[in-house]
Amino acid sequence: MSDHHAAVRVQISGKVQGVGFRVWTRGEAVRLGLTGWVRNESDGSVSALIAGSDAAISAMIERLKRGPPGASVSGVATGAAQLEDMPRDFRIIG
Repeated sequence: MSDHHAAVRVQISGKVQGVGFRVWTRGEAVRLGLTGWVRNESDGSVSALIAGSDAAISAMIERLKRGPPGASVSGVATGAAQLEDMPRDFRIIG
């Protein structure tokens, strides 16, 4: 996908590791036509880089605020990201 409109970095905190959050995130991103990656962080949070249309990114952020069954999201922080070197799919990288 080379027609991305935007890219954002997202940091999700709460009970987000050990509950299938990364696999769920990948599935939701694929359904929305997003590209990027998701990974666990050493502080217990999950971070992601998501790219696509503004509408799809907004929808993904709303989904991340709820998370999968078993997760308890306490915060979702977003920041700007560069569109360079974006994956052509959505990957779990760590």
